[in-house]
Amino acid sequence: MSDTGLVPVAEKVSALVAEHAEEADRTRRLAPEVVAAVREAGFARHFVAKSYGGSEGGFTEFTQAVIAVGEGCASTAWCASLSALSARYATHLPRLGHEELWGGSPDTFIVTAQPPMGKATVTQGGHRLSGRWSYVSGVDFADWALVCGVVATGGEPEARFFALPRKDFTVVEAWDNAGMRATSSHTVIVDDVFVPEHLSYLRADFVSGQNGTSDLPAHNVPFQAVGGLTFAAPAVGAAYGAFHAATNALRGKKVNVSQGVDLCKASAQIDAARFLVEQNAQVLDERTFTPRLMARCERNATFTADSVVEAVGALVRAAGTSGLSESSPLQRFWRDVVSASSHVALRYETAAVRTWPAALIGE
Repeated sequence: MSDTGLVPVAEKVSALVAEHAEEADRTRRLAPEVVAAVREAGFARHFVAKSYGGSEGGFTEFTQAVIAVGEGCASTAWCASLSALSARYATHLPRLGHEELWGGSPDTFIVTAQPPMGKATVTQGGHRLSGRWSYVSGVDFADWALVCGVVATGGEPEARFFALPRKDFTVVEAWDNAGMRATSSHTVIVDDVFVPEHLSYLRADFVSGQNGTSDLPAHNVPFQAVGGLTFAAPAVGAAYGAFHAATNALRGKKVNVSQGVDLCKASAQIDAARFLVEQNAQVLDERTFTPRLMARCERNATFTADSVVEAVGALVRAAGTSGLSESSPLQRFWRDVVSASSHVALRYETAAVRTWPAALIGE
């Protein structure tokens, strides 16, 4: 894949967001200058077609950039990750939908609600949609929302995604988690809104990765292969941030053997976690979508989540009481990593029970 220059820009963004991270944690929202920096860096346009001014970037570069931002602020990295991948999901829309989303700018900020929590009916020229979707990250500063609903067809119901401009949905501030506080993962409400045909597509296309509108490689990727990467990369970045915070807390102090062991093991776990998420990104860039490798992607994501939670717990233990001070960024990274790793996409149930045995032994 061609290098779009996202990683060095992301490293600069990381320094900026680190300065605002404590404030973001306290106020539960990203500062306007942070949102602007993420947009200007090119996350929202990373997977957008060049014909609309996008970057047509790859997954490895994207993953490295998200990790870099996560070292400064996990919430910012989470929103940056979702802005890029939500745009990729929106490429399944018909061509006229592409024009509406990106005709004016490739930096349109899109958020996604994947569970089919809405209900829609077919009407002339499109659908009428109502519903309520929880945990829609980044919605405070979203230009568009991509939400999923079930359509009554008279036969077998079908799940579809619907793209809605900001004026067509209401946001209820409901996100109150202890970690990832500034992700604005609030609730979206839609009340009997008309959605034209060019702003909707089948959820089955999203799952299979078969894009009937775009033939770009990054727009034709099975969701199974990419889903966990969305959330694992920000957690890995935050784990690196935690490591830097722990070593800073211990600087100038006498470190005992137990603390040294914790630091050594945690650093290895974080590096291993990074290797696994970059391995997933490589599968996506090389387009090796075999059942075994897609199952490995799910396994890697869940193992990464477990690894960074354990690693950051050890860092907190090594840093001692000072690391848990409210003035210390370590306790914020700790809360963020635990919260991020609790996402349903990072649980073992899918990989260990459904996908992994089938891929290995053909169940």
